[in-house]
Amino acid sequence: MSGRILVVDDIPANLRLLQAQLSAEYFDVLTASNGAEAIEICRRGECDMVLLDVMMPDMDGFDICRRLKSDPTTHHLPVVMVTALDSPADRVRGLEARADDFLTKPVSEVMLIARVRSLTRLKMMTDELRMRVLTSLELAGQAPERSAVTDSGTGGRILLVDDRPASCNRLATLLALEHMVEVEAHAPDAAYHAAVGDYDLLIVSLGLENFDGLRLCSQVRALERTRHLPIVAIADADSGTRLLRGLEIGVNDYLLRPVDKNELLARARTQVRRRRYTDRLRDNVQTSIEMAVTDSLTGLHNRRYLEMHLTTLSEQAASRGKRLALMIIDIDHFKVINDTYGHDVGDEVLREFATRLRESVRGADLACRYGGEEFVVVMPDTTLAAASGIAERLRSLVASQPFTINRGARKVDVTISIGLTALEKKGEAASDVLKRADTALYRAKRDGRNRVVAQAA
Repeated sequence: MSGRILVVDDIPANLRLLQAQLSAEYFDVLTASNGAEAIEICRRGECDMVLLDVMMPDMDGFDICRRLKSDPTTHHLPVVMVTALDSPADRVRGLEARADDFLTKPVSEVMLIARVRSLTRLKMMTDELRMRVLTSLELAGQAPERSAVTDSGTGGRILLVDDRPASCNRLATLLALEHMVEVEAHAPDAAYHAAVGDYDLLIVSLGLENFDGLRLCSQVRALERTRHLPIVAIADADSGTRLLRGLEIGVNDYLLRPVDKNELLARARTQVRRRRYTDRLRDNVQTSIEMAVTDSLTGLHNRRYLEMHLTTLSEQAASRGKRLALMIIDIDHFKVINDTYGHDVGDEVLREFATRLRESVRGADLACRYGGEEFVVVMPDTTLAAASGIAERLRSLVASQPFTINRGARKVDVTISIGLTALEKKGEAASDVLKRADTALYRAKRDGRNRVVAQAA
């Protein structure tokens, strides 16, 4: 895995050193010697993460980071501050500027590369989601980027795994200042607890007395339900090798003991914000997919979905020697309903019909709005005789009970005509089956409507 790393430092020797280290690990390296140049490169989308010096003359690293993280176009870029400043207050100041990490010089080259790899990998995963969301409509009235910029990162649900009472109690007390915290002292149960608990963050002590903390992190990453759950490891100062291994298996961040209160809270806020942002992206992607294949008025699948799946269903039926039935349904005299009562009532009739359709077909059947007042139902592993029974039950259900409109203020009598056929010949095109059902529907309407007409191959 490669990536494009922007190194920002006003000292040429520092730029050359970091450029050489990163290039040796096959990263593409860009450089900037001042804040304005760095911000412009980031806004153009030319890098995957930023290594940022703090002490610069025109604009210090804290200010650069705040500007990047407050801009919806760049807030998602990981920023790591690499500086000679080494006090806890400086580290917290960097994290509160929303830096993703704050590394103090001299930085181990191995640790630096591991951190860069970890954050670049996370950025590329997030980019996949962003690309899908940003090319679709912005949903729910605001883009995920704007929510992320204003998110405080507090109020998260955190699972803390630590089996040493003194350490556990102190960490839980500190975290509870800003979050809801649950403690799991029995580490073997923690992966299950994390999977069912809908947490925003998992914090794992690598100093567990009765379990390997890294194995727990690995188990959490392996489970589908917790694959994207942020993990923060807490380790002793001499645990460099284990921390490197942790970053390789998917740990997102770490703290060294003794844990500073403000640093703990700042790193927790960072991870909670990131979790919420990626969750919003995934929700928007899922909603966009559903909108693309769902009819917004009735909630049924739309014609696009039918066309995508009908061929597959017919080929599967033919290859397995199974039957496949299909019906096309038309609401009788729907134009008269619209002309008499108005299009709002017409829409209510369509919604009510979709409800009755769902109640009449089976779970395995595919019900779609084909267009206007026409609907299609595909019934796998169903003979023409069985499908006729289902169609007649639906016709009777519609005709026997008037549609209640405007919350009971009006009742409208509705009937439907149904054309029915079945896949009988192996290798028959799905379009031919659909056309035959449409021909049967035409006969039903010609013969007086409110009836089911079946047509065999």
